[in-house]
Amino acid sequence: MITLSLAEIAEIVGGQSFDIPDPAVTVTGPVVIDSREVAPGSLFAAFAGERVDGHDYARRAVEAGAAAVLAARPVGVPAIVVDDVVGALGALARAVVERLGTTVVGLTGSAGKTSTKDLIAQLLQRKGPTVWTPGSLNNEIGLPVTALTATAETEHLVLEMGARGVGHIHYLANLTPPRVGLVLNVGSAHLGEFGSREAIAQAKGELVEVLPEDGCAVLNADDPLVRAMAPRTKARVLLFGEAPEADVRGEKVRMTADGRPAFELHTPTGCSDVTMRLYGEHHVSNALAAAAVAHELGMSVTEIAEALSEAGTLSRWRMEVTERGDGVTVVNDAYNANPESMRAALRALAAMGQARGADGGRTWAVLGQMAELGDASLAEHDAVGRLAVRLNVSKLVAVGGREASWLQLGAYNEGSWGEESVHVSDAQAAVDLLRSELRPGDVVLVKASRSVGLEKVAQALLENSTEGEVAGR
Repeated sequence: MITLSLAEIAEIVGGQSFDIPDPAVTVTGPVVIDSREVAPGSLFAAFAGERVDGHDYARRAVEAGAAAVLAARPVGVPAIVVDDVVGALGALARAVVERLGTTVVGLTGSAGKTSTKDLIAQLLQRKGPTVWTPGSLNNEIGLPVTALTATAETEHLVLEMGARGVGHIHYLANLTPPRVGLVLNVGSAHLGEFGSREAIAQAKGELVEVLPEDGCAVLNADDPLVRAMAPRTKARVLLFGEAPEADVRGEKVRMTADGRPAFELHTPTGCSDVTMRLYGEHHVSNALAAAAVAHELGMSVTEIAEALSEAGTLSRWRMEVTERGDGVTVVNDAYNANPESMRAALRALAAMGQARGADGGRTWAVLGQMAELGDASLAEHDAVGRLAVRLNVSKLVAVGGREASWLQLGAYNEGSWGEESVHVSDAQAAVDLLRSELRPGDVVLVKASRSVGLEKVAQALLENSTEGEVAGR
């Protein structure tokens, strides 16, 4: 963060100073929300959570070097006290970003946000210093904390924006007003909260509504609900996708023998070939979205294609492909799941299995609940189970309770009547099954919503094994 005195911060957030002997003391370190991450000169933002109250760690934070605490009440150490810590953090981020003048890229969508954000970051890093959202810290706390890591040298600030309801993205986008706004897609994620895909589109489109006239709205030409957002913005519209009218377009899309996407990238300034390190055809759309942003910010098609071909994953548990010493390949995609990403992961698994040919091992889909689907939950889980059978996945392991049973029911109704599918109660039961049955050459996909915690399965399978990551970092 740019250097600010405690007096300046108090004025920005409308706070009252307590126990601050010298208001001229400056904050020179990061703004943190975990006292264990405090560095000298930090500002520690204390939040009262469901299980932990950050105010209880205020003294520890100051002893570790924090210049002060941003708090909702006096805490006995130097503090700036405000009525709303979340709102104050947002106000501070807005003020800092305005002073920096860095180019802000905001992106949202139902699926692929984090993977696309990681691609954009890797492209823009080639142009200049870039700060981006770590992992999926895309809410009203994570976004300002990320923005406050930018410095005077930062040229690009890439911010992922999530929404749990109408108005959320409008709030986030006004904290750090973007010049480039990207909407990836409108899918079924959070359908239970929004009620319909049209309501999701209304919320996601709030991003393009805040763009300035000299800004750019980057929209998915292949998604009708996203394309329909064009009249909602004052900014220039740039379309990406495989549709003929897309400004940044993918042609001759294909999969390599081992399941990685390749395509011909077309931009208004030329074309170039891309072969990605990442696995799964769904990364084509993510790559085209990232390419459109990079094109808008001045990168040549050759630079973009080269960067996309070299890019890996920056966030954990997203199609992390690791081959064990015994030849078993583990695909850890357990960070989150919705119907669109689940289908994409299953197709990637099938492609990886096909690449190994008749002499290769079996494909295993270890799947759990997709959360927040509301009334559509049964039908969506049933459909995923059916798709696993249609793609000839060798073994389906459905992990968990009711939703897992719907996954297995879908597989059964599609024709999986033998030992092709099994329902187990929890992650440990899945690990026990896999350890007893896996053999060299098998490929195992692990995927579910974050709340299920299926990353434990992938981690257990990789413990005490000689491994080498095939794609990712």
